[in-house]
Amino acid sequence: MRLLKSVVLSVAACCLVQVSAVTTLRADQKTGTLDIYFIDVEGGAANLIVTPEGESLLIDSGYPDNQGRDLNRIIAVAGEVAGLKRIDHAMVSHWHLDHFGNHAALAAKFGVGTFWDRGIPDSLSEDPGFPDRIAAYRAASQNQSKALQAGQLVPLKSGKTPLSLKVLCASREAVVGEGPENTFAARHQPQPDDPTDNSASIAVLLRFGEFRYVTCGDLTWNMEAKLVTPRNPAGRIDLFMVTHHGLAVSNNPALVLALDPVAAVMCNGPKKGGAESTLKTLREVQSMQQWFQLHRNVDLDGSLQAPAEFIANSVPTADCQGQWVLARVAPDGASYTIQIGSDGKPHSFRTRSEH
Repeated sequence: MRLLKSVVLSVAACCLVQVSAVTTLRADQKTGTLDIYFIDVEGGAANLIVTPEGESLLIDSGYPDNQGRDLNRIIAVAGEVAGLKRIDHAMVSHWHLDHFGNHAALAAKFGVGTFWDRGIPDSLSEDPGFPDRIAAYRAASQNQSKALQAGQLVPLKSGKTPLSLKVLCASREAVVGEGPENTFAARHQPQPDDPTDNSASIAVLLRFGEFRYVTCGDLTWNMEAKLVTPRNPAGRIDLFMVTHHGLAVSNNPALVLALDPVAAVMCNGPKKGGAESTLKTLREVQSMQQWFQLHRNVDLDGSLQAPAEFIANSVPTADCQGQWVLARVAPDGASYTIQIGSDGKPHSFRTRSEH
């Protein structure tokens, strides 16, 4: 009888631990945390932010098609992991299909409140099919999407710990005259101008107390320099989403070294992004403690990449389970953890007090 009671108690304790491991990943007003999910959309982008007030913002939505792979992964994280009933705000960083491909489908299958973008162009030179692709987005947003400009604040609710989301650049215009002088400005070596919509990407700075997070969509080399030269409006930050999947046409050292992030997450694919030059730049960052990758770059030597425990997915696309990465910021904004999936080890970081 004692043995049976002991077994029952042990099973109950185990179940409690398992439930706790899942429920602690849900952000709500009780926990007061700020949660930032990096969802694996195989070399596209889908960045879900859930505030302490329970308000949600999805930046980009991955590729359409692929039997609904990216759409289903986003819905799974938003609904099953984050406990959301809908997406309150959906933002498009720029008009490439791997970034806005599922906005319309998300609105239909999960629900979207307000749509944000940089303004909708009539055409896109690099995508002859853009007029047809954008029709679904226009319909889903009922032609009521809101265009963002550099310097604008996205209206998110702020609670006990102050929270704000500021647009640093959009449509090739950047915030100027703000922040400290960029001592790494000389590292910018101009490249040929980029006429694609990548260079028009929206970049944002999220502040939560002292915590600072920057994501720049697919912003490219010369625009990255324009954003942080001669002054860096973001200052030194805590967390950085490595730009443009870690491709070499982005991640200008003048930007990355000036931001000086403590941690970073790279939303690359098995064969897209994670370039050697970008990884070398990350290694130069003075304050960098660790970066995470959504994928192992199957074409690059493992010694150049993040250690295996910091890579969410290490197999080719055909066998990939789409593991996500979560950065969770404490209610006072003074510390944060980053982990891979529900069962991953939380890696702890202190928020820097000087920016």
